[in-house]
Amino acid sequence: MENRVEKVAVADGAFDLHLWVPDGGHGPVVLLVQEIYGVGPYIRGVAEELAGLGYVVGAPDLFWRIQPGWVAGHDEAGTAESLKIGARFDVPQGVSDAAAALSLLRALPEADGRAGVVGFCLGGSVAYLLAATVEADAVLSFYGSAVPDATGLMERIACPLLMVFGGSDPYIPRDRVALVEEAAAGRPNVEVHVAEQAGHAFLNYEAPQFHNPEAAPAVWALGLDFLNRHLR
Repeated sequence: MENRVEKVAVADGAFDLHLWVPDGGHGPVVLLVQEIYGVGPYIRGVAEELAGLGYVVGAPDLFWRIQPGWVAGHDEAGTAESLKIGARFDVPQGVSDAAAALSLLRALPEADGRAGVVGFCLGGSVAYLLAATVEADAVLSFYGSAVPDATGLMERIACPLLMVFGGSDPYIPRDRVALVEEAAAGRPNVEVHVAEQAGHAFLNYEAPQFHNPEAAPAVWALGLDFLNRHLR
C-alpha cells in the first residue's frame, strides 16, 4: 500500500494528514482521528489494517498547533505527557481541523464514493462532534469522553452512528454511558455498544494498561462490520 503525507490548509496554517492508500489504488475514505498519543504506532496500525481492507485512510495531526508531530509512548510517562498536551487542545478548533481534513480526503483522486469517520478516545469525542457539523456516510466513535455531555447534538446527526464504550471505564462512568443510551433510544441511525467488562481504550493493543484482549476482538469486528455496511 502507498503511504504519504498531504498538507491540509486552514486559516491559520497547515497540518499533516498521514495517508494510506490500498493496493487497489482507490476506495471509500475513512478519516481516522487520533488519541492523545498522536499519530503513533496504534493509529498507524489501525490505518494499515483499514487500508488493507480497501479503505483510503487519512489520520490528521490534530496537535499541530501545540506540538507538531506529537507521538508518545503508551507507558506511564507517555500517558502523563500526552494528558498535558491534551489539556491544551482546543476541541472546537480540532473539530474544524477534522472537517478540513475530511474535505481534503473526499477530494483525493483515490477517493471512491463514500466517506466515514473513526475516532478513539479524544478522537472519539471529535468524531461524534464532527458528525453533528458535516455530512458523512458513517461515524464510529470509540469511548469519547465528551459524548455524554453533548447528547443534545444527537438530533443533528443524520448519518449512521455507532458509539462504543467500556462499561467499566473509570473516565466515563457507567451512569454517564447510560445517558448516551437513553439519548440514542428510538433513533434508527444510532447504535450504542457497551463492552460491560472493559475499561477505557480497551482496543489499544499498544497500551497493556488499557487493552482488554477478551473484549477487543469482538468489538473491533463489530466496528469493521459497521463500516462495511455503510461505506461499501
